[in-house]
Amino acid sequence: MKLNEIIKAVNPKILKGSNDDLDVNISTDTRTISNGDFYLPLKGASFDGEKFIPQAIEKGAVGCFTTYAEVHGITFQVPDTLEAYLKLANYRRNKLNFTVVAITGSSGKTTTKELVSSVLSERFKTFKTPLNHNNEIGFCQTIFEAPDDTEVLVLEMGMRGLGEIELLSKYSEPDITIISNVGTAHIGRLGSRENIAKAKCEIVKYQRGNTFIAHDDDLIKNTVEFSGEKIYYSIEDVKILEKTANYSKFEYKGTVYELNTGGDYNIENSLAAINAGLKLGMKEEEIQKGLKKYHPIEKRWEAVNAGGFEIINDSYNANPESMKAFVDTIFELYKDYTLVLADMGELGENEIQYHKELGQYINEHKLLNPDSVIISIGNLSKYITDEIKNATGKHFTDIESAAKYIKSCVPASKPLFLKGSRSMKLENLISALS
Repeated sequence: MKLNEIIKAVNPKILKGSNDDLDVNISTDTRTISNGDFYLPLKGASFDGEKFIPQAIEKGAVGCFTTYAEVHGITFQVPDTLEAYLKLANYRRNKLNFTVVAITGSSGKTTTKELVSSVLSERFKTFKTPLNHNNEIGFCQTIFEAPDDTEVLVLEMGMRGLGEIELLSKYSEPDITIISNVGTAHIGRLGSRENIAKAKCEIVKYQRGNTFIAHDDDLIKNTVEFSGEKIYYSIEDVKILEKTANYSKFEYKGTVYELNTGGDYNIENSLAAINAGLKLGMKEEEIQKGLKKYHPIEKRWEAVNAGGFEIINDSYNANPESMKAFVDTIFELYKDYTLVLADMGELGENEIQYHKELGQYINEHKLLNPDSVIISIGNLSKYITDEIKNATGKHFTDIESAAKYIKSCVPASKPLFLKGSRSMKLENLISALS
């Protein structure tokens, strides 16, 4: 950006100026700063980037933002450096004027982002939020990493409380918004599904486009405040033609689509991508190609092999809804399997009850094979297997003990299915089995 663009976007107090036509790159990290960069120091609970302003100048930065009155090269004073970063991102978003598709949800938002991106890339020059970049800082980084010729920007928006998605909506000004679902993820912070729905529906607050796409849920319908077109989708809208653990074929709105992954919830997530493509004028054939090119990313229905075991690793995250959808898929597609379930995090004061209810759901499932083994790992997951009476339940407090049991007692002919919260690091079980 040119300095005059920075001044226009942020309106800082100029403590020391220079050539307004000077072209600079915005850098937030002194470890990677280059000659001619402009340093924007960020602050957090455990770090203060302003302490590194002298180091940034020493490494070649021509200037910096600051909340203090000290001058270091070209110096722009602002009340809040993160707000300055957001304003710069918004300026670039409007300067390049790409179409913004914003996505949030309690679960499935990353998969939906990947599916939407895969579809839209068949027609448009598309850029998407990199992994783990779905907060305010990640949003800004995504905007600045997007190439100048980007036509569609697919943004994933995460949140841990009320107001956070509204902030992202304000600075991204979405054209199309998508809510994959409203579940119980973060219920420990927000207290109820109703509050989670409010937080998710903030995505439309500053929407400039006319299309809202969401999972068909009465809670979303009753919560969202949006006057434009609302499109709702559900697995009930689909005629499933064929499915295995790694393949799905289905008919939706009179067109047949294929996915190189299994699970009804992956089919459901793909409906958001289909509708986004249709709203942007894509042909069904283009959407078909885009969906077929999609492949699951790491820890999301990822097929791996370790120690002779065929493994489906879906351990990127877990909440009660995604866990139930996961076991539904396993029980429907397989007669012989070993299910490995780990703790679900951030469920608040009712976390034990949520784990018990999952155990009851599994135990009462009409497709549960009584010869199957259900393994739980962690502290809370004990309450899952404690409820299981119609199959073999085994609980382990740590991954190492579970791995020993699997190696010695589970035939390699049985596929392993892994699901748990990211904090449980079930990928370490794969390593232990290798």
